[in-house]
Amino acid sequence: MSRTVLVLGAGIGGIVAAETLRKLLPASDRVIAADRAAQHFFPPSLLWLMVGERAPEDFSRPLDRLSRHGIEFLCGNVTRIDPGRCEAEIGGQSVQADALVVALGAEYAQETIPGLAGAGLCIYTMEGATAIRDALAQFAGGRITILTAAPQYKCPAAPYEAAMLVDSYLRERGLREKTTLEIFAAEARPMFVAGPEVGTAVCGMVEERGIAYHPEHQVKEVDAASRRMVFANGAETGFDLLLYVPPHRAPAVVREAGLTNESGWVPVDRHTLQTKFENVFAIGDITTIPLKMGRPLPKAGVFADGQAEVVAHNIAHAWIGGGSARQFNGEGLCFIETGGGRAGLGKGDFYAEPMPQVTMHEPSRFWHTGKILYEKHWLYRRF
Repeated sequence: MSRTVLVLGAGIGGIVAAETLRKLLPASDRVIAADRAAQHFFPPSLLWLMVGERAPEDFSRPLDRLSRHGIEFLCGNVTRIDPGRCEAEIGGQSVQADALVVALGAEYAQETIPGLAGAGLCIYTMEGATAIRDALAQFAGGRITILTAAPQYKCPAAPYEAAMLVDSYLRERGLREKTTLEIFAAEARPMFVAGPEVGTAVCGMVEERGIAYHPEHQVKEVDAASRRMVFANGAETGFDLLLYVPPHRAPAVVREAGLTNESGWVPVDRHTLQTKFENVFAIGDITTIPLKMGRPLPKAGVFADGQAEVVAHNIAHAWIGGGSARQFNGEGLCFIETGGGRAGLGKGDFYAEPMPQVTMHEPSRFWHTGKILYEKHWLYRRF
């Protein structure tokens, strides 16, 4: 009997899930991956694109190459999900499956902050990172502001990495003394869930480079004409170049399917990633997994990767037996680019209680090289 797995989303989690399933399941079973984009890009490399160390084509690959692995790829918008029937509509085509893996990621909601989209450039998109590269190439001095527009967002280190990479870029071009560089953050400290020691370490990395850090500043509105921001605490600031992390939300199709809870994200079993619907799993940024310390598990590619492996092995185990069921253990790591060809590394157990146990390794060329090798390995192995 032939069975079908449908993976919605072809980001890091979706690709790992689809490729692992294809390896584990018999050839008679179908593995279908769907995404609205025809191209995949490796998200961590956007930071290097911003400062001219990568071109888009360096870390982008056509998703139809998934067919080389025996995966059927559908390019189109997911317009309907029926989790009760394990069914979805993609580009007008209805697809019925025996198991459904939802990996559609977070949607960016710049429009929820008045004026933000027209005044600044988004760190998390290919278009935004390319525009930042071009803006920095023309920059001759002034005030550069990095903003986190909401207190919880994916890739928690990214805005701090962006600030340090921009600092390094300006120093190389003799523009640092002509520039005020600062971070306005909605959160109380960097990488909040990783704990106060990690937050203090990242804060120290930023401030020792002369980058001003302003925590607990929730942006209220932005005026593109006057280049000013107003915060909920009454503070205001000006800028010449604004780089931002946008607010996130689950895509409307996921919310409309009844998969989300009061958090706005998809609740799952923290070990199996099973949703409240039978044979429907959710992985990566679309999920919410509460931790004992009061915040959810951070949204990061390393967790999506690990969750995808667990889900794929458990589907295969349920269908064909062999091996044993797996559990996601909450372990993860994060490279932290600091500029000058160096990076730090945060690594630990995020399921530890009462607080995640995370160790920060000092910035070095070794960890920077590790991040480069991870990028190359990802692109070579997956495509």
